[in-house]
Amino acid sequence: MIKTISIVVVLALAALLLYAAVRPDTFSVQRSLRIQAPAEKIHPLIADLHRFNSWNPYDRKDPSMKGRYRGPAAGPGAAYDFEGNSQVGKGSIEIVQVQAPRQVTMQLRMIEPMEGLNRVDFTLAPQGDATEVTWAMQGRSPFIARLIGVFVDMDAMIGRDFEAGLAGLKTLAERP
Repeated sequence: MIKTISIVVVLALAALLLYAAVRPDTFSVQRSLRIQAPAEKIHPLIADLHRFNSWNPYDRKDPSMKGRYRGPAAGPGAAYDFEGNSQVGKGSIEIVQVQAPRQVTMQLRMIEPMEGLNRVDFTLAPQGDATEVTWAMQGRSPFIARLIGVFVDMDAMIGRDFEAGLAGLKTLAERP
């Protein structure tokens, strides 16, 4: 009986590891929100990291987070190093490309809880007197992340943060 249970457990574990191994080795998360403001008003709230952090949901997850700005305040080369609680982690974000007022591209380098290098894109698409803002992130998904992803819906988890951030950006951008 114990031998049978052991064999079943080993086979189940092997199946789980195999399933995680064949999952995609990249990930992508994206959320969009229509904001009643022109792209010219919204863009500086993203392209300036000081202003970005006024609505950034990850900054709100840890009020005692340690952060340090590097480089210019806005535009390519502007960077922010952070170290926070387990919900935030440790890493840096740097603006690598700006196409005002339509796009801001950042590089997110995570050190903890899991190392990673991700591309973050904010795209602003004017729609009459409003702007559709899309926050997207993509990167590699190492085996451990694929294994965790079997049990945790990373798109939903990160997506909720993006939704909260876009709602904060909307509130700020729609102020008179």
